[in-house]
Amino acid sequence: MKGMRIKLKSQEKEMLEEIPREKMKTKRKKKFNKKMMIYCAIFLVVIYLIYTIYLLMKQPTDIFTLEEGTLYSEETDIGYVIRDEIVVQGENYKNGMEKIKSEGEKVAVNEAVFRYYTKNEETLKGKIAELDGKIQEAMANETELFTSDMKSIETQIDQKLLEISRINDTTKLGEYKKEINELITKKSNIAGELSPQGSYLKELIEERKNYENELNSGAEYVNSTKSGVVSYKVDGLEAVLKPTEECFSTLTKEYLESLDLKTGKIVPTSEESGKIIDNTYCYIATITNTEEAKNAIVGDKIRVRLPSGSEFPAEITYILQENDEESVLILKIEKGVEELISYRKISFDLIWWSETGLKVPNQAIVKENDLAYVVRNRAGYLNKLLVKVKKEGEKYSIVEPYDTAELKELGFSNEEIISYKKISLYDEVIINPDLTKVEK
Repeated sequence: MKGMRIKLKSQEKEMLEEIPREKMKTKRKKKFNKKMMIYCAIFLVVIYLIYTIYLLMKQPTDIFTLEEGTLYSEETDIGYVIRDEIVVQGENYKNGMEKIKSEGEKVAVNEAVFRYYTKNEETLKGKIAELDGKIQEAMANETELFTSDMKSIETQIDQKLLEISRINDTTKLGEYKKEINELITKKSNIAGELSPQGSYLKELIEERKNYENELNSGAEYVNSTKSGVVSYKVDGLEAVLKPTEECFSTLTKEYLESLDLKTGKIVPTSEESGKIIDNTYCYIATITNTEEAKNAIVGDKIRVRLPSGSEFPAEITYILQENDEESVLILKIEKGVEELISYRKISFDLIWWSETGLKVPNQAIVKENDLAYVVRNRAGYLNKLLVKVKKEGEKYSIVEPYDTAELKELGFSNEEIISYKKISLYDEVIINPDLTKVEK
């Protein structure tokens, strides 16, 4: 009996040990199944993503949606600016100058542009400033002199002083200071006329006038010799780069490069002279070796894009053939001249042509009997539509539908013209179309 009890206990022990093993097996099996489900899900997601990417990549090469676009044939060149300009300079240029006309300001013939200082100008100005202070003090004690004219001048002076506090432009600041000095002088002259002979104020004003006359008599004023705009950007090439055919004929590549100019560099401001520029037109000389340049002729209309990004019409007015590859073109522009006043050598874009309209890939156009067609996809229904190619680029073309008159010129019947289907914005066209699938 005792032996049987030991045997039973041993069997019970084995059974108890077997239960955890079964649980472990079940647990491992469930874990394995769970992993397999996860792997399957990941696999399916990857397959879906690959298929989606394939569709996205496939779609643009099969179907193209028509939108408005612009095609260009352009090149970036280096240009040398040629202007109709005259340098104005006086004899006393070593004395320094005071600008009467600001940079870019218009001037008439014989109008004062600037003046040279006199040798003792600073001393005279100091004496005049000292007298101005004394005159102001003397006027403050003689209130009976303040007429309506003088009160009006005081109001103008206060207004100018207020405006000065609001500006940062040094050119305008100089103009305002000049106007204030003129108003103060005018006010002093009125006070001098109203002051009794022999008075202290009268003597101060007379002394100031004498100094002012001495200052003005010793100054040299330089006037404009033509109408135009004033510039103080003088580089010494004004008499060399001239807008004449004689000058154009000498502008070889070797000569232009020998000028040793830096592209985009602003011409420095002169403290000795100025110049008057005809701002109605200017020229740009450029060296180019493109196919378009080889086929260009004088009178061709083109466009230029200046460094600011602005585009303006231009005309080829002179061509100098350098060799079989290169040409020097002289381009005339009549707009945007002011943008180039500060420069002599620039980088710019020469636009040979540009066309705007419905933009379509060249691979979507099929040719039959010298006519161009595209295949439109509308809800799976394919139509071969006749289009007019306005301009063909390297990869894209600009197209538009024909009008009735053009279709008649092509020989289409009235019935064909009535049934003519036009291409339009946002139509979908097939790239590399299979014409056997197109509805007749």
